[in-house]
Amino acid sequence: MFKRRQFLKTGLLTAAGLLAQCSPKKSQRPNILFIFTDQQTWRAMSCAGKPHLSTPALDRLASEGIRFENAYCTSPVCAPARSSMISSRMPHETGVEWNGQSMNPYITNMGHIFREHGYRTVWAGKWHLPESYPLRAGSRQKQIDGFELLPFYDSAKNWPEWGYGDVTDEPLAEAVVNFFKQPQEQPFLLGVSFCNPHDCCYLTRRPERYPDAGQINGPLPPLPSNYGINPDEPEFLQQKRKLDHYGDELLLSRDWGETEWRAYLWNYYRMTERVDAAIGDVLQALDNAGMTENTLVLFNSDHGDGVASHRWTAKLSLYEEATRIPFILRWPGKLPAGRIDRRHLVSQLDVLPTFCDFAGIPGLSSFHGKSLKAVIDRPGAEWRDYVVTELADDKLDETRKGRMVRTAQYKYNVYAHGPRNEQLFDLKYDPGETHNLAYEPAMRDVVKTHRNMLKKWQQKTDDKVDFV
Repeated sequence: MFKRRQFLKTGLLTAAGLLAQCSPKKSQRPNILFIFTDQQTWRAMSCAGKPHLSTPALDRLASEGIRFENAYCTSPVCAPARSSMISSRMPHETGVEWNGQSMNPYITNMGHIFREHGYRTVWAGKWHLPESYPLRAGSRQKQIDGFELLPFYDSAKNWPEWGYGDVTDEPLAEAVVNFFKQPQEQPFLLGVSFCNPHDCCYLTRRPERYPDAGQINGPLPPLPSNYGINPDEPEFLQQKRKLDHYGDELLLSRDWGETEWRAYLWNYYRMTERVDAAIGDVLQALDNAGMTENTLVLFNSDHGDGVASHRWTAKLSLYEEATRIPFILRWPGKLPAGRIDRRHLVSQLDVLPTFCDFAGIPGLSSFHGKSLKAVIDRPGAEWRDYVVTELADDKLDETRKGRMVRTAQYKYNVYAHGPRNEQLFDLKYDPGETHNLAYEPAMRDVVKTHRNMLKKWQQKTDDKVDFV
């Protein structure tokens, strides 16, 4: 049971002159393969230096492309992050701040744009805006705007079995493999949305489904260096640990000891390895179809996971493990191979502008992201000074919100509830976020600078939440 498969609309042009000069001819436009996972933190790849798992497919992408180490989600929640990736807008703009919400109908998405410019636009796998799997039996949502849906499972299957990545991911990969065997008469944009390692959400809720420490052969991975809970953690986060809904993994794991946490990590890494194997099948099929050389591949994840840091089991936080994501771009012969970018701050808002730029499609004035082509071609080019992530962590209390501002050295978090609602971490010297500097007199100017950055971003994106 614990083996793979058995384990069960408009807008004004941006940078129009540059696009006119650099736009590929129609015959040269790349296919675009957008692969992403669910709840994979940035370090959960062996190419990122994690020795307790093996991800040969992602390692291959990284060796053949560019891996951006400082990439962040727009929200550490599935649906909000997905809405940003397909629109280059923040979740509070798309209308999707919590899971279960539909996107605002006036928002132009990735499928609309590429379809209007001659691409075949196809979505395969998890959608989550609002239905996770629109073709699933009993789903109210049978189609998605801007994309054709790629069938990949027996529609007679019922929930919750189809909520597990260990059930969906392999048949999804098989469907994509078959897609690549078909003749393609036009360039395609194919989104392939896998579920795992999202099954980690069920380790607390359905523990009988997964091996515990006594059933695991071999050593358990060690706990992270920031395993402890900060004694001065904001009350907002302390309250979150007690909620019995929308992130109740925190409550369900509160009595775990070190052995349970290490077993959690072991299972998380195995889930990541299984989805990596499915990604490997997709990449091999692309090779077999002879399309690798003319296909731009982007891999990332919708958000991360707590992975035992700060004893956090879930997403739904602004800590690095939940907000920082893997991000790899590959196009053989067109992009550098084996480059690791540690300098530039990347946001999920950049996904759509990057795709448009490489396809020679004008971006929209509504985009808040930027094309990464600029810093790929000229690594020393001016970029951005900060990225912002937003948090809405309780569907039953819509006032519970937070914001994160990440700059080159620091990360500033602020929450709408509770005393001592600010955090400031020096990620250069404290990458584990164990020492909150927000209330140290020497850091007042740094805090003020980050507050001002957030206010500027809120004005730009019409974000009306008041924090400080």
